[in-house]
Amino acid sequence: MLAQRLHAALFPKSLPLSRQQLPLWFVGSLLLGLGYGVWGMAAAWETQYAIQDDARQHLFWMHRFFNPELFPHDFIADYFQSISPWGFTQFYRLFAWVGVDPLWLSKFLPIGLGLVATVYGFGVSLRLLPIPCTAFLTSLLLNQVIWFHDDIASAVPRAFMVPILLAFLYYFLGQKFLFYAATMVLGGLFYPHTVLICGGIIGFHLLWQRYHHVYKPIAPKEWLCYLGFAIAILVLLPYGWLDSAYDPVIEATAARQLPDFGSEGRTRFFLNDPWLFWLSGNRSGLFPTFTPPMLGLGFLLPLLQQFPHRFRLVQSLTNCLAILPQIVLTALTLFSISHAILFHLHLPSRYTAYPLRLTLIFATAIVLTLLLEAGLRSLMRPTRLSWRLTKWGTALSLSGILMFYPFYAPGFPNNGIERGKAEKLYEYLLQQPISVRVASLSTLADQIPIFAQRSVLVSREYAVPYHIGYANPFRQRAEALLRAQYTHDRHELQQFLQTYPVDFWLIDTDSFNPDRLSKQWIRQYPVALRQARSHLQQGEPIVQQRSRHCTVLQEQDWQLLRADCLLQLER
Repeated sequence: MLAQRLHAALFPKSLPLSRQQLPLWFVGSLLLGLGYGVWGMAAAWETQYAIQDDARQHLFWMHRFFNPELFPHDFIADYFQSISPWGFTQFYRLFAWVGVDPLWLSKFLPIGLGLVATVYGFGVSLRLLPIPCTAFLTSLLLNQVIWFHDDIASAVPRAFMVPILLAFLYYFLGQKFLFYAATMVLGGLFYPHTVLICGGIIGFHLLWQRYHHVYKPIAPKEWLCYLGFAIAILVLLPYGWLDSAYDPVIEATAARQLPDFGSEGRTRFFLNDPWLFWLSGNRSGLFPTFTPPMLGLGFLLPLLQQFPHRFRLVQSLTNCLAILPQIVLTALTLFSISHAILFHLHLPSRYTAYPLRLTLIFATAIVLTLLLEAGLRSLMRPTRLSWRLTKWGTALSLSGILMFYPFYAPGFPNNGIERGKAEKLYEYLLQQPISVRVASLSTLADQIPIFAQRSVLVSREYAVPYHIGYANPFRQRAEALLRAQYTHDRHELQQFLQTYPVDFWLIDTDSFNPDRLSKQWIRQYPVALRQARSHLQQGEPIVQQRSRHCTVLQEQDWQLLRADCLLQLER
């Protein structure tokens, strides 16, 4: 009987037999992780001018590893270099030392990080329910979550959070103090948010031990937990002591006044809809995206645990399962604290998005296992053919929804890969002196630092307003550029070029279309934008007039002008 054979294969009666099957399920999980990784990053290899969205911010300055003279006096490059975690920087520097370009490394690193996450996710699952097929289901759900979000695909500091957090959970549940302490150190070197989460889990674990004695037999010794908590504090101390030239961090009251943080700003945070703000906001929300939807089954786990006679594998759940509510409590606590002291712990969603997703991944894999085992036992009992066909149909439908989710889910994989749209521009600028700087309000400027290795005065990608020492000068530059591009006053244009020496001016062919202005990222500078609209109503701005004579490179959608040609207006 098919149901009986499946039950015997998936749920062997003795644990040693289960462990004999372990290598097969483990290798299957690795192949699954590798397949998802290759699929997820395939778009990055289609052209040399392809880069993940956030990687443009965090990697462009790393060209300095090969040529320290690049980006001279570039406060954008200096800022992003200064906020890069030490371990993350040294990791890329090490590969650059052997000749690997950071841009190319970022296209392959996510696959490795995904595989590491798969390995530790598989291991954590076995500590919760020691059944290999459950661990395989965990790997499947984990990779679907990973590649439906662009965090690991970004290859930036937050990409290291998931594998490091899973490694911590694996070693913590296994009472391997030196190893989970090492993961916390790695978290501090690569993505400090991870250390806060690990420290919170240890803290709630200690409280849980004190009030739930059932967890004590397999818990790490209490004094080791205190030591681990102390290590978390020590790892984070340098971040509290180190002063930055770009401090202070903006306060919530000031941020609320800036269009940058509004619903249409570059860094949208304060959303008008409370539901979106608190629950699903990408930066502010408790659970930014709920994908795949099957994760909702994880909420059934506490209910199924109440019926051990019907779901027999409930009895095989280990006491390690208590780590799941501890993760949830940690996430909710850090989320609340982060909102209370905006933006000193950066973004609240960083503390809930993946911790809650991981909790649901483990819970959903367990629920699917319990349902599958109970369903197979039900099919083994003699019943009417119609009822048996209904059960098989339900089981196959559920399996198909889970296994083939990536093929019918819109937008999968979500890797955030951006393709350069101006190859001639990058090639031209690469031939120019390394000191050149480009002024532009076009989104094409976002790719210039990473692909052309040349400085830009401002661009949307780098308009990050969290540190006042960076955001204020950036805003001044952006508003000055906006006024200068649309001015009719030659003196104002000349004064801009003297204040912000630039060599080239990049414009879109429809830059002077009034209807387009309100759709650009510069709408977060409303005063300068109103002036620009007013100038357009009065006729052609100077830059538009001179664009016909100052163009050195042109494509259908953009023009590159020489700035010294614009200065000739005063001669």
